[in-house]
Amino acid sequence: MLHAALYGDEDQAVILTYAWDRLLVDPVPGPRGAHDFTGLEVITPSVWSVPATARPVAPAGSTLPRLASELPQTLALLDPSHGVEGVTRQLEELLAHLAPESIDLLDVGGDILARGDEPTLKSPLADTVTLAACCRVNAPVRLLIAGPGLDGELSADDLRLSLGPVVHTLTAEDVAPIGNVLEWHPSEATGMLAATARGTRGICEVRDAGLPVPLTDESPRVHEVDLDEALSHNTLARAIMATTTLDEVEAHSREVCGFSEIDYERNKALWLKDQASAPLDADTVLRQVDEFESEARARGVTHTTFRHLTEVLNLNGTQRSDLRQLLLTRRPEQYAAPLWRIPDAT
Repeated sequence: MLHAALYGDEDQAVILTYAWDRLLVDPVPGPRGAHDFTGLEVITPSVWSVPATARPVAPAGSTLPRLASELPQTLALLDPSHGVEGVTRQLEELLAHLAPESIDLLDVGGDILARGDEPTLKSPLADTVTLAACCRVNAPVRLLIAGPGLDGELSADDLRLSLGPVVHTLTAEDVAPIGNVLEWHPSEATGMLAATARGTRGICEVRDAGLPVPLTDESPRVHEVDLDEALSHNTLARAIMATTTLDEVEAHSREVCGFSEIDYERNKALWLKDQASAPLDADTVLRQVDEFESEARARGVTHTTFRHLTEVLNLNGTQRSDLRQLLLTRRPEQYAAPLWRIPDAT
């Protein structure tokens, strides 16, 4: 979406990305590595691409193969199992192999700019490992922040002084090429980014914790930020620069941030493991949705995500698509793609 907006469609990007889906998709805590897939294709000794025919090894799950089937770009697997040194090696190999004209590090939301001790910070590991590795490679990397505040961790106001110039404001036309992907992909931050590019405004409640995220005119903007300044501000990124394992990264996160998000995933996975999955009863679900909407409306919430609805209704992650289909069939007027609109009181 952003690559097409900034560079056009002639040269297709290689997107180096984590296979780190939420537990609704992947019941195994933490990120997936190359050994967690079959059918990957070698690009360099440390970098593999994820084609549409690749498959995660059970019980792991991943959205990457389906993304590869629907997007024209090449998806390459970013593997943090060997810490920042391992990711740096991946980047260096890929840069030598591709000799790219430009390198962009994109973060949706802006928590990559966190110090590490903010009480609202929830998931710093992936961002800080990538930031630290990008600062180690001998190549110019442009850091871009899309949708300040949309990840529900640092607010747009918290980020304002750290943001550089606006390089683009996403529009409905920019979102159109990935519209089908957003119909099924569970990324809340990207979903809100697309919704605001289409004009949606209000307060969106997200994640299992029910974080309220403002959807404003600032939300579809993409800012450039100085990479070195981001590193100097990010205590965790500086602390993990020489790590060689993910365990080391976690240990530093516990020391700097007071937690490791993978610990949270481990604990939650144990709870979800015992969660039963039964066919949805339409009347029961719709009644529960009505109750949630009434309470959310009282909190000033105007929108939510299907992921959040799945969580608050205590449904199994595999039932997210069934819930979505039920609501779109029964109440299509509330769909503000790809979000769910909370109606006004009648």
